[in-house]
Amino acid sequence: MDARFPKIAEQLLLIERELRVQGWWDEVSPSQEALSSVEPFSVDTLDFEQWLQWIFLPRMKMILEQDLPLPAVSGIQEMAEMVFAGRDVQGRDRQLQVLLKEFDLLITASR
Repeated sequence: MDARFPKIAEQLLLIERELRVQGWWDEVSPSQEALSSVEPFSVDTLDFEQWLQWIFLPRMKMILEQDLPLPAVSGIQEMAEMVFAGRDVQGRDRQLQVLLKEFDLLITASR
């Protein structure tokens, strides 16, 4: 098991918690068609928060549970910056961006 797994698992829980706190957690899944997008971050079918909830978090959970190799790089925080720059969320996104940056740093940390 990769030594980063426990810290990454904790970080994923913090990201989920922040999505819930901000009211960005959906109880109903998007359509299968929306979830099947081949575009990066499913930008053509999902909001960024939906992508985090329905694609990113489940995939990372599967990687950890099945002891699969972690991605070599992550640019999720950069994507968050781009997404939130175009929205009037009045700073509500700041904590989520901090958590995503910490995730990115964990992914690129040496094993």
